[in-house]
Amino acid sequence: MTPPPPYDDGTSPSRHPRRGGGDLMDIDPKTARALGFPNPGYTVVERERRWLCRRVPKEQVVRSERITDLYVTGSQLRLREARRLDGSAAMLRLSRKADVDARTRLVTSIYLPEHEFVLLAASLPGRRLTKLRHRLRSPVGLLLSVDEFLDALQGLILLEVDFDAAETMADYTPPDFAAREVTDNPCYAGGHLAEHGLPRGLSEE
Repeated sequence: MTPPPPYDDGTSPSRHPRRGGGDLMDIDPKTARALGFPNPGYTVVERERRWLCRRVPKEQVVRSERITDLYVTGSQLRLREARRLDGSAAMLRLSRKADVDARTRLVTSIYLPEHEFVLLAASLPGRRLTKLRHRLRSPVGLLLSVDEFLDALQGLILLEVDFDAAETMADYTPPDFAAREVTDNPCYAGGHLAEHGLPRGLSEE
C-alpha cells in the first residue's frame, strides 16, 4: 500500500511556501527589476491559485486568524494586521506586491512592532477589507487557506492554495469543496475587492 503524502500544519518555516525565502531562479531578473525588485535576497516568489468555495471545511482547519488589510491608495503596498483567534501574538507587516502574471507575484515585507503599525494604520490612506483566514491541514509543499470575508464582502468564501513550485501549481487538482476557479479574474484580487466590493454576478458553480 502506498503511504499517504506527508502533511504540514503550516507552522514549519522550512516547508511553508510563503516562508522559505522564495526561489527567483525561474523569474527573469530583468522582469524582477522592472517590477521594482532589484535584490532577490529580499524578495519572495508567491505562486497562488484561487477558487470560489462552497463552504469552510471546518474538519480540516488547523487554526484561524482575523485579518484586516489596508490597500494603500496609489501604490502596490498593503498593510496587514493578522490576529489569531486563539489570542497568540499578532503578525503585523507592510508588504509590496507586484504581479509577474495572474498566478505569480513578487513580494517583499517589513515586519512591524505594534506602535509602528498603529502609526502607519492611522496615517496611510487606502481601503480596508476584513476576513477570517482558516489554515487547513496541507500536503507538504502546499499551503491551503480558506478566506471567509466579512462586512461588505460577507458571503464570499475563497480557497487559496500556495505552491512551492510552478510545476506543482500547474498539475494541482483542488479539493471537492472548491467550486469555480477565479485565479485569472482580477475582480477577486484583494485590492480590487477592497475598492469595488463583491464582483457582479457572483455565483458558485
